[in-house]
Amino acid sequence: MKLRRVAAGGKVRVELLAPQGWVPAAAAVAHLPGLDAGLADDVVGLLGLDYAARQRLDTAAAEAAPAADDARPLIPFTPRSFRDFMLYGAHAVAAARGFVRRFMPAAAPLVGAYEAVTRRTFPSLSPHDLWHRQPIYYMGNHLTFAADGEDITVPDYTRALDYELELGFVLAKPLRDADAPSAERAIGGFVVLNDFSARDVQLAEMRSGFGPQKAKHFRSAMSGVVVSADEILPRWRDLEGSVRLNGRLVAECATRDARWSLGEVLAHASRGELLYPGELFGSGTLPGGSGIEHGRLLARGDTIALAIDGIGELTNKIV
Repeated sequence: MKLRRVAAGGKVRVELLAPQGWVPAAAAVAHLPGLDAGLADDVVGLLGLDYAARQRLDTAAAEAAPAADDARPLIPFTPRSFRDFMLYGAHAVAAARGFVRRFMPAAAPLVGAYEAVTRRTFPSLSPHDLWHRQPIYYMGNHLTFAADGEDITVPDYTRALDYELELGFVLAKPLRDADAPSAERAIGGFVVLNDFSARDVQLAEMRSGFGPQKAKHFRSAMSGVVVSADEILPRWRDLEGSVRLNGRLVAECATRDARWSLGEVLAHASRGELLYPGELFGSGTLPGGSGIEHGRLLARGDTIALAIDGIGELTNKIV
């Protein structure tokens, strides 16, 4: 099941993708006796329906008239919180090398020589020991998500704006002290995320011991479509992604080689803490999915397009 929210005629409506195109969720819900009519406006609630109910909803949607094509895309839901994990060690190492090249050029030859001679990662570039023992994450700003197609304004305090391609997943059921299998079953759907980063202020914030602050909280972006968990969860480790900058392919990425499963990271987050439907989580950047890794950050006028197969694309212009 694929869902989106759009604005049209001063109102917001939820739509489902059917064979004939996008249809109003209200039209499908109205044909299912016993289903709360309020669900037609609740994307997370629709994602939380059991499989049989979603099948009935898809059948009803296939018989509904397509929505008028006069709508502006919104983010598919407003997150109740945002936790961003770091599942990919390969990204962490490559990004650290990129930081050295850009912000510590005097040290770059030393790092390169060490790695060339030893054929090992320079020690300080590797993830912290804690990363190997448990899932780690930072709390982002869930109120600053931009929609697909929305312009991104460069904050006045950065000269090093970057993008980060991530797999996002939203809870559809509450969790507390969950084990990994039950935590995984609580996932409602998946989106494409762009975790914008101000790289020139990030290093100092990370060294403070408090984690990223102004480096991250100013803006993130989310794809306009959320795809139900049953379509993505069984193959989430085998998804292919891509980055296009101004229409040119600059990176091909994949979700394989994650340090932890999605169930494990959610189980960890739920230890001694109640998690609610609508809370959003990020996988962390897919290897190759950021500009710092390739030496090309964003500039005003750039258009950045991130995609993950089976979910969709997220495009934003930098202004």
